[in-house]
Amino acid sequence: MRYLLLFVLIALSCTRFAGEEGWTALKKEAGGLGKEAWRPMLLYVAELHEKSTHPATYPFDYEWEEIGPGYVYGPAFGHWDIVHQIIDVLPAFPTHALHQLYNDVKNQEPDGMLPGSIWMVGGEDVPNMSVKRDKVDWNRDNAGHPPIWVIAAQDYIRQTGDKTVLKTFYTTLVRQITWFENKRRAEGEGFFYNDILLKKWESGVDQGIRFDETAMGPWACIDATSHVYLLYKTAAAWAGELGMEGSFFKRREGELRRFIREDLYAADDGMFYDIWAVKDPGLRSQAFEAMWPLVVGAATREQAERYIDDYLLNPDVFFTAHPMATVGVKAPKFEQRMWRGPAWNSMTYWAARACIDYGRPDAAVKLLEKALDATAQQFSETGTIWEFYNSLGGSPLDVQRKPHTEYNVPCRDYLGHNPLLAMARLYDSIKKGNRAE
Repeated sequence: MRYLLLFVLIALSCTRFAGEEGWTALKKEAGGLGKEAWRPMLLYVAELHEKSTHPATYPFDYEWEEIGPGYVYGPAFGHWDIVHQIIDVLPAFPTHALHQLYNDVKNQEPDGMLPGSIWMVGGEDVPNMSVKRDKVDWNRDNAGHPPIWVIAAQDYIRQTGDKTVLKTFYTTLVRQITWFENKRRAEGEGFFYNDILLKKWESGVDQGIRFDETAMGPWACIDATSHVYLLYKTAAAWAGELGMEGSFFKRREGELRRFIREDLYAADDGMFYDIWAVKDPGLRSQAFEAMWPLVVGAATREQAERYIDDYLLNPDVFFTAHPMATVGVKAPKFEQRMWRGPAWNSMTYWAARACIDYGRPDAAVKLLEKALDATAQQFSETGTIWEFYNSLGGSPLDVQRKPHTEYNVPCRDYLGHNPLLAMARLYDSIKKGNRAE
């Protein structure tokens, strides 16, 4: 029952183009979503999806969608960017969404690792902007990516009713769980991302404040542990659908849920933390990654309610002019640089889904509306979609990307972290649900 409201809202948004799909349908949908002031931006996003899609080529069996034509390091596929892109196009173009899911799991390594970014041929030799490559390449050893692809797969199955894909995805999922257990199991319980050891940023949060300390060991991270909990929960559900034995997955799901609720939570301030920050309050920080137990459903209702009210909707923490700030706006380490303070629309989307899942559509609509308003304002002024945004509401050009590199501003025409169609779709579904009540 906990997921009923979210399922209903997604179903409301997924019936609009039943029987019709494709880029034309996506553009048509964009023209009717959300506020009128958002629609030029949303149409631009729909067109950007089409522009970013290329014919099938090695290593993909289907057409593939790059992160965005403005990505500074040239054409690339994957990481958690493609999950946001899949969800963004899903209702209007489910076949394309499914193809991206297949592309995402296609190159799983024998040990179960799913690669992060796959760097494709191309790019331009533009000084200080991008890298030109003459061969396809990716890290096959020590840099995975956040395994939230299972959410996109679930959304696809829920919308289309196509359960034939379960056998393929279930095999991938079990192998990925094996990789996490063998390669990312933390000391004691929980899981870690190698950011803590190698700073490869497989968590997707490059140079995040949680990993400023360099003397860390393989200790439980709140995001990695939450993501693996999601894998176990999904495996238990899919095993049931396939008529297979799933008791081990169910047991591990329960163990990790307890661990997250009890060992990665500080009741004194109502915040989830990495295990080292729970044990040592001096290492605590207001990082947005604390929301992941809510996104995957591991938090108790009481924990979720407190987090939503005290942090997500608090203008002194994450509810900034352009929500949500990736670091608490008044925290000592807040700065307008990459994941250390700016707003990433994809993370606002996940926060909104978490709010809905815990019966707080009121919070979700506030987050979505404020983020879409701010993004549309920047689009009207700059004519592009930015990789990330100034959480205080100023120009994206006033925030830094990576000061130690040649390119230190957010990328333009960047789809990977801008599921703006999905955000507007969810906003409309909430408003319709409120009217229905």
